[in-house]
Amino acid sequence: MDEQMREIDVLIRARYSLLYVVSWEERRVLRALREIVVGQDKDFRVWSETMGLRDGTQQMTKGGADSRTRDPLQVLDTIRTSHEPAVYVLKDFHVFLNQGYPHASAVIRKLRDLADALHTAYATVILLSPVLQLPDELQKDVTVIDYDLPSMGELEGLLNRAMDSVRGQEGVKASLSAEAKERILKAALGLTLTEAENVFAKCIVEKGAFDLDLIVAEKQQLIRKSGVLEYFESKDDVTDIGGLEILKAWLSNRSLAFTDRAQKFGLPAPRGILLLGVQGCGKSLTAKAVAHLWRLPLLRLDVGRIFAGLVGSSEQNMRRAIQMAETVSPCVLWLDEIEKGLAGLQSSGFADAGVTARVFATLNTWMQEKTDPVFVVATANEITQLPPELMRKGRFDEIFFVDLPVESERREIFGVHLVKRDRDPEKFDLDELAGASEGSSGAEIEQAIISGLYSAFEQEREIATEDILRAIRQTVPLSVTMREEIGMVRRWAKGRARPASRFALADVELPSDDGDLDEMTDWAMPRVWGRPVRSQERP
Repeated sequence: MDEQMREIDVLIRARYSLLYVVSWEERRVLRALREIVVGQDKDFRVWSETMGLRDGTQQMTKGGADSRTRDPLQVLDTIRTSHEPAVYVLKDFHVFLNQGYPHASAVIRKLRDLADALHTAYATVILLSPVLQLPDELQKDVTVIDYDLPSMGELEGLLNRAMDSVRGQEGVKASLSAEAKERILKAALGLTLTEAENVFAKCIVEKGAFDLDLIVAEKQQLIRKSGVLEYFESKDDVTDIGGLEILKAWLSNRSLAFTDRAQKFGLPAPRGILLLGVQGCGKSLTAKAVAHLWRLPLLRLDVGRIFAGLVGSSEQNMRRAIQMAETVSPCVLWLDEIEKGLAGLQSSGFADAGVTARVFATLNTWMQEKTDPVFVVATANEITQLPPELMRKGRFDEIFFVDLPVESERREIFGVHLVKRDRDPEKFDLDELAGASEGSSGAEIEQAIISGLYSAFEQEREIATEDILRAIRQTVPLSVTMREEIGMVRRWAKGRARPASRFALADVELPSDDGDLDEMTDWAMPRVWGRPVRSQERP
């Protein structure tokens, strides 16, 4: 018996009149309740608007609906006049407590009357619903229990039964290694038992084995329905990232951190990383590659969807996004260009009635206190727009700075993008391309190759080194267009963030005199704090 059912068992024995169980899994909850009630020698009755009040001791009862008790007011009267010790489960009763229902006030009043009457009748009424809608009038009369999704143990029992049912069938691989079984179960966390049963059957039918990718893809449906998170099917591998060897080694070192073996060894699950740096140098690509490397679902938090139009809905959307991420965990949560979502934080008190500040506080507190295995990857271009409390230790495991690629890294990036387009890098002069593209980001290198492909396609021939060189010469890199801004960002990062590459920030010198410090302060203050704090203003 799980923890929630033990609590329900105690409450029924203690003669609590009204309980409200929040769960999507009617079958699972009813099965567990049936075991509890039989052990207490009570009647077990189940009600729905379509079937009326029925005997709940059997999973399927023959015969038509009981039209006499289909009305919610009538079933409450029936329960009140019954003097038998019993447990009554009312399915989806929240609909009749909503003010949109014509007789909601009468239903609420009858429930309150029933709460008093059942204290001496050895009976309990359980409202079973997937959503919690409790009017203020019932706040003190109803005890709410959130029924958790299946645990690893329950999912393991289901998987074992599925393996036994197909063992010996031709063309079906029914056995799993201990590590593969653990990955399957971790991937299935967040699914209901029905959803897990369906996806296990789908694996057998489609793949002839229990396939991890199919199970992860099943979670896409959950995420899509949330409305605030976006599911990414990541196909980018760490080998698709040129350079950044320190960051890639850090990620590879933690690829098994979510396993039971790592937990038994005493390793906590990684919390997340903050990727700062120059635009187009691989921050977003890294977020996608993490999910692929660790075989975890990748969720993107769209901040624009968080800030909805209704008052109070922004905070609720953030809480729902966090809850969904925890539901499908272990997973990777990607916060792309997080500084744009937090724009206006400093003026939130008078600009938007504090909505941005409250949403940020919710996210910040969760990142500090979270215990579920949700790995957060946040990316930012405008470093100085990030609030200081976001970058303190405890929110992230590490802060990496992604710099412009040096010549050897550019050579590697050219090779990666040529291979992605089915071209042999050995047929190109990568050294000449790397030398000609000084100051270019990875995104600009990719676009140069694409531009060269267009030129070759127009002339109905194969792409050559000269096509890419021509595209490079016609492009002004961002590092030139925004030389001052990028220079300041790189100088800020020196000593403040961990380089993602062993070549990052190698040519950057720390400020050596007051003039350099003043220059950096003048650049940073209007972007972060809005107004410098003078020394005499400090307490």
